[in-house]
Amino acid sequence: MLIFDREQHRLVGPQGSLPVLEEDDITRKLAMLIEGECDALGPRQAAEAFGFSKSRYYQIRKAFQLHGSKALACHKRGPKRQYRRTQEVTRQVIRHRFLDPDATAEVIAQKIRQTGLTISTRSVERVIEDFGLQKKTSSLSSAT
Repeated sequence: MLIFDREQHRLVGPQGSLPVLEEDDITRKLAMLIEGECDALGPRQAAEAFGFSKSRYYQIRKAFQLHGSKALACHKRGPKRQYRRTQEVTRQVIRHRFLDPDATAEVIAQKIRQTGLTISTRSVERVIEDFGLQKKTSSLSSAT
């Protein structure tokens, strides 16, 4: 029978073992499913042994049954792209900043919103910071 040695991160079988990278979530989840479905361990104990809840075990199993091993990969949560600060909005912020260097972020945001694009004043400030378009401030130094 094939088992996963969690301490040494190895798949171990009757003829030998195969090392598994510690960050390899796909193999770890697959080993859990194998132990839970094909071994006497059962789903609940397999999930606990691998640090998952019973309900998460069944979610992983269902994903595997529907999409195969690629469904076992961990996916980044949250937005996959910036949906407010699009390339077009960023270009417009830069354009307005160059046309009127003295305009505040609030004024630039208002001008962009008037064209039908959505952007907050804080997003305009972030674009200005990201591209180094802040106003130059004169340093006050005392001459001695």
